[in-house]
Amino acid sequence: MSQSQSKNPNERVRSFAQITSVFIIGMVIGAVIYNSIFHLSYNQLWIENKDLQIELNQSLDELKTMKKFSKRQTIIKSIKIRVEDGEQPLDPVASKEIVQKLQQELQVLRGRSMFEIDTDAKMARTFLNRKIYIVRDKEYAVQIKTMLVSEGILQIWIEVKPYVRS
Repeated sequence: MSQSQSKNPNERVRSFAQITSVFIIGMVIGAVIYNSIFHLSYNQLWIENKDLQIELNQSLDELKTMKKFSKRQTIIKSIKIRVEDGEQPLDPVASKEIVQKLQQELQVLRGRSMFEIDTDAKMARTFLNRKIYIVRDKEYAVQIKTMLVSEGILQIWIEVKPYVRS
């Protein structure tokens, strides 16, 4: 008798089950790896999309301001917000959304005279000091560190920290 014929049916079923289980485990591991790669690339694409949306909105606002105040040289035409690196690295998605929300709130400063920015800056600092923003179910505290006006561009440096309720 040959060896293949000497195996009983239980051994054949058991070896078939082992081969099938290894195949299914391989499929599951492959699916997990594919899914993680897909989510990483989707997250990166989403961040780039958010960057482009912020840039587009800012450019459209600047264009409106330029058209409206083209003859006046001493006004704030553009607002640039920069996030300073803190002790804890900030989620880039949260950072982008906070900058976008802050841009919308500071639109009232656009078109104002650069020589009157001191009163507006005090108002903005008071209004936005330690303001809490909720992004993706997490709370972040924003603090304005520096405001600088040059050539019609208001540049604002902010610090963003995760907010901890006490």
